[in-house]
Amino acid sequence: MCYGEGSKVIRKITHIGVAVKDLNEAIKFYEENLGLEIGGIEEVEEQKVKVAFIPLGESRIELLQSTDPNGPIAKFIEKRGEGIHHIALEVERLKETLQRLKEGGVQLVDEKPRSGAHGMKIAFLHPRSTKGVLIELCEKHE
Repeated sequence: MCYGEGSKVIRKITHIGVAVKDLNEAIKFYEENLGLEIGGIEEVEEQKVKVAFIPLGESRIELLQSTDPNGPIAKFIEKRGEGIHHIALEVERLKETLQRLKEGGVQLVDEKPRSGAHGMKIAFLHPRSTKGVLIELCEKHE
């Protein structure tokens, strides 16, 4: 166990990332069929993605389209098809959280925080350590 009893590290689900081939088609589906509104579109060059945000209460759905045929989202879609790519959880003190997880034997994709959408610091936990789910940890930019 990485944390002491009663310690709350995860604050909330920030978003669910959905890998899509065509961002415009995906946006059209969510708007026309589900009545949801896009809150914005952002390109994150470091991650080679274009992201459309759909706010839902305190969380969002993020539609992710690769901007590079060799990018991680393109590779994911090639291997698994379109669909849920990751679940993102908000944490405080991301750097320290990663260190504790590593010390607890969790396999990290990112050992150090990096830049993500909305100016957040992010890091991923490897699905081998999380029972098959890619988990993104996010820390709000203060």
